[in-house]
Amino acid sequence: MHIHILGICGTFMGGLAVLAKEAGHQVTGCDANVYPPMSTQLEAQGIALTEGFGVEQLAQKPDLFVIGNVVSRGNPLMEAILNQGLPYVSGPQWMGDHILSGKWVLAVAGTHGKTTTSAMLAWILEQAGYHPGFLIGGVPLNFGISARLSGAQPSDFFVIEADEYDTAFFDKRSKFVHYHTRTAILNNLEYDHADIFPDLGAIETQFHHLVRTVPGVGRLIYNGAQASLQRVLARGCWSEQESFGTSAEALPTTDWSLTQHQDGSFDVFFKTALQGRVEWDLSGEHNRHNAVAAIAAARHVGVLPAQSIAALRSFVNVKRRMELRGVARQIAVYDDFAHHPTAIATTIGGLRQKVGAARILAVIEPRSNTMKLGTMKEALPESLLAADLVFGYGARPSGSGKGALGWDLGAALSPLGEKARTFDDIGLLVQAIVEQARPGDHILVMSNGAFGGVHQALLDALAV
Repeated sequence: MHIHILGICGTFMGGLAVLAKEAGHQVTGCDANVYPPMSTQLEAQGIALTEGFGVEQLAQKPDLFVIGNVVSRGNPLMEAILNQGLPYVSGPQWMGDHILSGKWVLAVAGTHGKTTTSAMLAWILEQAGYHPGFLIGGVPLNFGISARLSGAQPSDFFVIEADEYDTAFFDKRSKFVHYHTRTAILNNLEYDHADIFPDLGAIETQFHHLVRTVPGVGRLIYNGAQASLQRVLARGCWSEQESFGTSAEALPTTDWSLTQHQDGSFDVFFKTALQGRVEWDLSGEHNRHNAVAAIAAARHVGVLPAQSIAALRSFVNVKRRMELRGVARQIAVYDDFAHHPTAIATTIGGLRQKVGAARILAVIEPRSNTMKLGTMKEALPESLLAADLVFGYGARPSGSGKGALGWDLGAALSPLGEKARTFDDIGLLVQAIVEQARPGDHILVMSNGAFGGVHQALLDALAV
């Protein structure tokens, strides 16, 4: 089958393209922004890319058009597809029908931690000899790729990062309802995606749609400390359930819990019985929760907790998750994807645990759709309290005096006082950070975008 993918350079659709090619399909695609690294990754797979959404692409005469959720009505190629009555389907539905059908699908959902937990789970299954397929919204460094159909041998198991964002302009259900999930991790649930969800209750409804798709022989692994997830399950659940939490949060009904040690290791308990100790280099309570959830999910497919714990000792995190980009003049520069206040706070907290009293210079770009709308701006100052200095970046469109955010970042960060400064020019931002940085500092850059190459710019300026 020849499929032509509209919006192919997104993380999900790019991964889908790789899987489709591996499954034997002819794959082509287009996007508004065809540039590295996704363009080079796809071209290396022999996937032909077209810049833009011109109607001339109809001349390729694919058997099916697969539509990404970046495509909306008014898109010229989409309008031509509709006008001519040509066959099309959403990316998640194609994934569910052609890749996941017949597989034991382990799906990881939640506001935070989906990518890291999916990577942990895939690595556990790999080390246990399950050779899983996976589609992850980042590049797990243990694998070096974000998607594959299976490992060295054919596999019945597939790990997928289960996003709650909507499927397509013609299907407003969350992506994850298409995945035929048998083992579901519900890591957490907070308000996010203000561009498509009016409130937390709307997201809870979508999560309940996911719960409704899990069969009776399936299992839900959920964060027992989250009232939002309790409400989701209270609306109906027909599958096995196991909860997880820290020892402090653990209620009598909590199945999985952990006890942290000062060296960063932690003990894992199931039904109060010690399963083993995880020893690794990762920091932060969020990563410990991610690990316990992955251990619990792997147990559902037959991996003993002791095997999972052993696998996690060799786990290397995903790119852009507290990734050390370099050190110059004894100043470390990190890259992290954190873009929601909760994720910002937990990321800084994890680094603080690692570096102790050393100074942390937090550099943030509020870039997600939710942040651009200003929905979370009041929560930003508190999320940054553990940093010693804060540098915010809010770019302005060319020729306009209005911030691209649509709100005043400086005013939002004013509760932090003199320790916070904001900029709308990357060069001035880098200069200000370099002037303040001193040996032993840790510069933590947080954005869900490329941030104008600020990471390398900082390392270059520090090296002078």
